[in-house]
Amino acid sequence: MKLYLLLLSLMLGFIASVFGQSPKGYKKSHWGSTPQRDLSAMAQPIPSQNTFSDSLYNIWCGSVVKGKNGKFYMLYSRWPRDKGHEAWITHSEIALARADRPEGPYRHIKVVFPARGNQFWDGVCTHNPAVIAYKDKFYLYYMGSTGKSYVKPHTSYENPNWWEYRNNQRIGVAIADDPEGEWTRFAQPILDVSTDSTAHDALMVSNPAITVDEKGQFILVYKQVEKSGTIRGGKVRFGVAFANSPTGAFVKHSQPIFEAEKGSKEWMVAEDPYLWHQQGVNYAIVRDVVGKFTGESGALALMVSKNGFDWQPVVYPKVLSKTVFWENGKPLDDKLERPCLYLEKGVPKLLFGAMGINKRKHSMNVFVPLKYNRK
Repeated sequence: MKLYLLLLSLMLGFIASVFGQSPKGYKKSHWGSTPQRDLSAMAQPIPSQNTFSDSLYNIWCGSVVKGKNGKFYMLYSRWPRDKGHEAWITHSEIALARADRPEGPYRHIKVVFPARGNQFWDGVCTHNPAVIAYKDKFYLYYMGSTGKSYVKPHTSYENPNWWEYRNNQRIGVAIADDPEGEWTRFAQPILDVSTDSTAHDALMVSNPAITVDEKGQFILVYKQVEKSGTIRGGKVRFGVAFANSPTGAFVKHSQPIFEAEKGSKEWMVAEDPYLWHQQGVNYAIVRDVVGKFTGESGALALMVSKNGFDWQPVVYPKVLSKTVFWENGKPLDDKLERPCLYLEKGVPKLLFGAMGINKRKHSMNVFVPLKYNRK
């Protein structure tokens, strides 16, 4: 019997390590101490109701915060399905949904940032929301873009006009007293491209992720693209900037982060970071684009840093495999992107993610339950 239990334990542990998601009903580990964080052991199969979708819109980028009223708010990106998935860069708008519990169900309330004209830096597109609560205010970091050229629906990379909007991406912040109230935008981005044409972020910046440490330092991680002499630009990397205020001024670190051994020649190494600070340590969940951190391309990886610019994978880096499972045992039809973690009293409870369109004609948000064994 002891041998049987040992073999069963080893088998379940192997399954969890391979798939980055515990089998139904199996609790393997706990949140642990700083160097031993293991989110994959906490990940549970997804109940069918743990989704947020819209019959008319593609849904992406869910960022969740608890309101002063005890309700839960998801700031998310949406754009019309009939425009095609790649129309996010010309038609995305940030909207607000509300729920009584962090796992939902969420209901759409309103559009937070409707299009306001291409004379504004963020007047055509708003995307990539990342919301935090800080000192009785709510701060919504986001990507905005603008442009003047017409982009034919259902075209993207082959259309030069599409790249105009992609390359005009910048990062802004808006402030509100309440998520359901008015959000005040700024006339200018809080993070722009570098004026140095050789800089890693000389072409565009987007995908903000934000946290604040115990000293009140704000750490902003962002996507950066270098110039290459072509409309598409060069390598896609991530940078980091620091400020003493939620609205800046942000000072950029000179070198890219989330770099990997033997990854310098890759077009992209990491994507879609979610950032948080806990017990003196900075954490990030990133999509492991080419498998440099977890060994699996498309998986989600957990990274750690003391200073915000030197990042390494944790001991157990795989958060989720690119193959994720419903409660009924069936795999989701695509990998999860744009991770967002919800924590209660320092313990992860839910991992939100956007599910792509490789096998569907629309995208939606999915919520992965996380279970914590305190023993």
